[in-house]
Amino acid sequence: MKSIQAVSYPVHFQEKAYESLSNLIVQKNYSTIFILVDENTFEHCYPKFISKLVTDKVIEVIEIESGEINKNLETCTGVWNAITELGGDRKSLLITLGGGVITDLGGFVASCFKRGIDFVNIPTTLLSMVDASVGGKTGVDLGVLKNQIGLFANPEMVLVDTDYLTTVSEREIKSGTAEIIKYGITYDIKLFNQIKENKGLQIADLIFRSIEIKNEVVLQDPKEKNLRKILNFGHTLGHAIESFYLESEDKENLTHGEAIAIGMVCESYISSKLFGFEIKKVNEVKNVILSIYDKTTLLNEDFSSIIDLLKHDKKNVNGQVNFVLLNDFENHQLDCKVAEELIIESMEFYNS
Repeated sequence: MKSIQAVSYPVHFQEKAYESLSNLIVQKNYSTIFILVDENTFEHCYPKFISKLVTDKVIEVIEIESGEINKNLETCTGVWNAITELGGDRKSLLITLGGGVITDLGGFVASCFKRGIDFVNIPTTLLSMVDASVGGKTGVDLGVLKNQIGLFANPEMVLVDTDYLTTVSEREIKSGTAEIIKYGITYDIKLFNQIKENKGLQIADLIFRSIEIKNEVVLQDPKEKNLRKILNFGHTLGHAIESFYLESEDKENLTHGEAIAIGMVCESYISSKLFGFEIKKVNEVKNVILSIYDKTTLLNEDFSSIIDLLKHDKKNVNGQVNFVLLNDFENHQLDCKVAEELIIESMEFYNS
């Protein structure tokens, strides 16, 4: 599988990637190499990674606790302190080895430490392979509000090795599949149809095409002024639902993908009401989603709390919630305003 040249960095696949990383370390002559992991990736992914890395540089491992709840500035401060205490300088390299929390937070940490050190992303979950590790977005949450603090910064490279997917649960694989579905609905309907028909799916091919799509979009609009906004389809309402479940003491947290899947169903329904997106296609989206994800009933008494969280979405302008909606598959509307009543109606449609 060939490499992809992204905006200003390459994405390397499988065994070739380790050789490319070792060459980068020689070329850049880094002073120290820091590897950011959580307890899961340290146990299950680090042994393979370190066996493949060829370098005589000093390597320091920094471990944080796993989970979205730890994707915050407090964790960043702990990592910055660790890098400082271990002698990090402007010629250090930070390698992130993990899922979306690790790559998002690690990229942000690297981009701020001493006004920026190099970093390399090595995603170990499907979600981080197809979305979080590519595209140049870094950041952390503010309380339960998703990705409120962050900046655009590109890694030196991204290393994708699908062998790491054997270390994650089926639920995490499904979480990442939501982002692939999003790419299919908004950009390449053939990808959506592949998932719908489930005929001979090769995960490596789905990952490669998803990264290609994200790269094509980001190359045209790196700072999300226009086209890149399509990558937020399902995320406006989905992030609010994810945040609501994250802060609810009496509810099990949803994965990112589970929440985005609900958001895609709801936002497809809203699209049918505002822009004539065919209801049979709305039902097609809903049926595919429900064939993959367990149904989560959104309670009527929770609707107002979810809508309140919408008001904090980072894409809002002048207090207005902005949705990405559909005229059709591969045909979108940006910066759409939606009445609260229709948002509630869309959640009722998902429940029905």
